[in-house]
Amino acid sequence: MTLQEFFTENPRIAIAFSGGTDSAYLAYMAKKYAKEMTAIYVSTAFQPAFEREDAIRFCKEYDIPLTILERDVLSQEAVVQNPSNRCYYCKTVIFTEIQKKALELGFTCLADGTNASDDADDRPGMKALQELKVLSPLRICGITKPALRDESEKLGLFTARKPAYACLATRIPSGTRIRAKQLQDVEQAETALTAMGFTDFRVRHPEGYAKLQVKPEQLSLVMEKREEILTVLEPIFGTVCLDLKTR
Repeated sequence: MTLQEFFTENPRIAIAFSGGTDSAYLAYMAKKYAKEMTAIYVSTAFQPAFEREDAIRFCKEYDIPLTILERDVLSQEAVVQNPSNRCYYCKTVIFTEIQKKALELGFTCLADGTNASDDADDRPGMKALQELKVLSPLRICGITKPALRDESEKLGLFTARKPAYACLATRIPSGTRIRAKQLQDVEQAETALTAMGFTDFRVRHPEGYAKLQVKPEQLSLVMEKREEILTVLEPIFGTVCLDLKTR
């Protein structure tokens, strides 16, 4: 099945939109082939500000209707406890809200950007999507991450080579309660490091310190920017470490 065929079969559809490469490509194709579509973005403490900004920018560029929902995922104890399957509880909360808004807007079909490269057996969040009967057109049509990046680039989408960005909660080790301050600290640190030229990296935040994880090719940049990194991160975390297990 092609995406054109999928949207012919599902002509009125809501897209759970994150502003990332996958959902952006899906929303673009839905806008092209569906009779009517809308995008719904849920803003939580788990996303950095730039994700919301990218979502708004993308929808403006391609005249895609966008609804932004503000939701407090930290009000959910199952999420805050941060078990190994935290993503299941978080996705259940977020996609239930998206589904509710989609129905209010008159859309009974809801889709997300899961692609054919995503391993369903290794992602607790997939279980939540299956339970809520959320469709994944990219997966259904066998479209892999590399393929959709290439297609996005051909279409000139600014999201084509955007690095995958897992939610801020992934910086906190499983089993450690998640606090809003931790997420704010990580976002502040990662924003500062992005400004220094780092890409596709993580600032992990175990209790009591920060652990910087970068791509192998950016290890030299860590040494070059060492003093600057410490100036920014030490006041936030106290101790700053470099993870030699690169991304």
